Amino acid sequence: MIKASELILNPDGSVYHLNARPENIAQDIIFVGDQDRVEKITQYFDTVTFRTQKREFKTQTGTYKGKELTVISTGIGPDNIDIVMNELDALHNIDFETRKPKKELTKLHIIRVGTSGSLQKNIPVDSIVISTAGLGMDNMLRSYKMEDVCNMKMEDAFIKHTQWNLDKGRPYVIECSEMLKKHFDSEDIHKGITATSGGFYGPQGRVLRLQLEDDKLNDTLSSFEFKKQKLTNLEMETAAIYGLSSLLGHDALSMNAIVANRANGTFSEDPYKAIDSLIQYTLEKLVSLYNH
Repeated sequence: MIKASELILNPDGSVYHLNARPENIAQDIIFVGDQDRVEKITQYFDTVTFRTQKREFKTQTGTYKGKELTVISTGIGPDNIDIVMNELDALHNIDFETRKPKKELTKLHIIRVGTSGSLQKNIPVDSIVISTAGLGMDNMLRSYKMEDVCNMKMEDAFIKHTQWNLDKGRPYVIECSEMLKKHFDSEDIHKGITATSGGFYGPQGRVLRLQLEDDKLNDTLSSFEFKKQKLTNLEMETAAIYGLSSLLGHDALSMNAIVANRANGTFSEDPYKAIDSLIQYTLEKLVSLYNH
């Protein structure tokens, strides 16, 4: 039995942070970082049957062209992903009455719809990138027994290429769901490895008033290549989503609207349009994924 201190429930039986009960969450889930982006997606829904919010975690469930979908804002960073992924899995795969894992587990399908900055000059702003793998520089996943889901050869190559300071922890690499990648791919979409950092400024090579431990970070990131795959973009959630999804037995894919190009120093003139295009593309692909 899972102790009350480990799986915390609210008085109404909802899980602690997400403020939702098992019947409130669909099997197909879209993650966004910004809580204001939840309505940017559900505005296209036919119906919205459930709404809740606690802190930065805003959740809405409804139907789009007959398919039940849930949209959740995760907030920023891998620490928040740890909360959202574990509570989502608990909602589907733990019996809240007995506090025991269910015998038959439900596989979730999780699509991250996010914004990101490109590390490659040939990936322009307003384009879309599928993250074939997440390269985590954040250490969060190292709290779990994770060796079986890692691509350790790519990790070793990255450590050697960047001369990574292991005082910052060993980077980890987790690949996306192959099934979702095939379904969401198209000729117009770029693909590559997405680096996930634990912060926005120093961890992503930004300089304001503090000296960086590695002032060549972005150059070494953009020049890294493994089996013809390059690091395409840098953000703060993908590797954590891929890692926990793989460990828990779920399918996950990160879809990134490129709003900045770090190599060219450019930013989208209309980032909202770029994000909206990605939202509509994602919804149509989810509808055609399969029928429950």
